[in-house]
Amino acid sequence: MKNIDWKILAQDGEARAGVIKTRRSEIETPVFMPVGTQGTVKGVRFEWLEDEMDARIILGNTYHLWLRPGTVIIREQGGLHKFSTWNRSLLTDSGGFQVFSLSDLRKLNEEGVEFRSHLDGTKLFMSPEVSMEIQAALGSEIVMVLDECPPGDAGHEATKKSLELTARWAKRSKERFNQLQNDGLDTGFLEAENLSGQQALFGIIQGAGHLDLRKESLKRTVEIGFDGYAIGGLSVGEEKSVMYEVLEFLAKQMPKDSPRYLMGVGTPEDLVEAVYHGVDMFDCVMPSRNGRTGGAFTTFGKINIRNAKFATDSEPLDSECNCSVCERYSRAYLRHLYQAKEMLAATLISHHNLAFFLDTMRKVRQAIELGKFEQFRKDFLNKIESN
Repeated sequence: MKNIDWKILAQDGEARAGVIKTRRSEIETPVFMPVGTQGTVKGVRFEWLEDEMDARIILGNTYHLWLRPGTVIIREQGGLHKFSTWNRSLLTDSGGFQVFSLSDLRKLNEEGVEFRSHLDGTKLFMSPEVSMEIQAALGSEIVMVLDECPPGDAGHEATKKSLELTARWAKRSKERFNQLQNDGLDTGFLEAENLSGQQALFGIIQGAGHLDLRKESLKRTVEIGFDGYAIGGLSVGEEKSVMYEVLEFLAKQMPKDSPRYLMGVGTPEDLVEAVYHGVDMFDCVMPSRNGRTGGAFTTFGKINIRNAKFATDSEPLDSECNCSVCERYSRAYLRHLYQAKEMLAATLISHHNLAFFLDTMRKVRQAIELGKFEQFRKDFLNKIESN
């Protein structure tokens, strides 16, 4: 088979329902991908993701896994799948966002970026080639090119300079990626699972909120040619209206015969709006990050279980949710756990949030297949906005 097989099964307006086939799983799209930064989705067991939520793909982070436990250990353990026991698909991001967001002391040049580890201050260097080699060691099914992600309020000139660097890095990423896939990996990065030729590479479109630069970045990225295309540089401080404007402008211009991935976004309503514009793949830390602070996403909007009004509320987090948390536990009990600082509170709310995001995507797919997505979108947003 090809690196990945991608097929559109149904379309309703710009919204698309399809399937991505990798060597490990069939991924129905639109899909939400839980974030497993350190090789784990925080507070949630893989058994729950597999058996109850049927998550087909999760993310791993190149930067964090490179720093700890390191590629030597992961390679010796047989790659990230065997090390973590996650046997379905993995997407690894390039590490670029973390390099630029977590490291205050960094030096950027044409070759890459020199920075200090946020763990112990060790001086490190990330280049497109290094990123490809780390992701080869991890053994993910989908690999992301190294890009520079400018802040959401970057000016036109700075954004243009950044996207030009991203385009040059994308070309170098692909060249090194192809070498690793084609040469049998004399470097030993993939020998543990004989993965040569089995990974797919996605390019990343930048340009912040500048539509002309988004178009230029798209053109340059498509000219290089990738298995899929991602929209980067959104949800990084810009107004939500800017994000929606970029999506409306950009998504429908992206190649129709490749998966479209919106990186790091967002709320359930953001996902539904992005699907409306033609996006197929999403990831975000919101479900687990909010779960750890008592925030629950529901059919009727977000709630915070710390609120005193839930102290005697015997209802589940979401009366329309069928996850095991909502079937068993009340808001009152979950609030008690949170107030008592029991770690189970974060686990249960994170579990519900992930189940809610994944179930929302299932409902989206069904609506597209039935040709009823527009009505689903209106009803979904009305419920959230009315509370």
